[in-house]
Amino acid sequence: MQSKHVLVVDDFKYSRDLYELCLSQQGFRVTLASDGQEALDKAFQLRPDVVIMDLSLPVLSGAEATRRLKADERTRHIPVLILSAYDSFGLPADVKCDGFLVKPCLPDKVVSEILRVLDKTSMESPSSATAAGAGEAS
Repeated sequence: MQSKHVLVVDDFKYSRDLYELCLSQQGFRVTLASDGQEALDKAFQLRPDVVIMDLSLPVLSGAEATRRLKADERTRHIPVLILSAYDSFGLPADVKCDGFLVKPCLPDKVVSEILRVLDKTSMESPSSATAAGAGEAS
């Protein structure tokens, strides 16, 4: 089985490095971005399995980057987990994310949340739905 690819977006180098180390040790392939525009560029190019997105980013905010990822048909299916020092009440209502974690957040919690959204995504995929519906009585 191929390892899942995680795009970690945070303007704080220490946070990026910490999550890269922890996620790599758990078997994930990790790509890093330090601002919202870089996150969009890498997401469109690499199509990661999940994005971990800080809200407070230079160039383009994490909220706006998430809006654009979810609006684009190339990336709307990619789960976006917000990882921010702000609580979810500060998240604009039009920003659709798949999970929200408040910093400081232990890497184990981040891994658990990644696994949760990946499991949810795999259960919602068309091939899973077809397989699940195959055994139903007509």
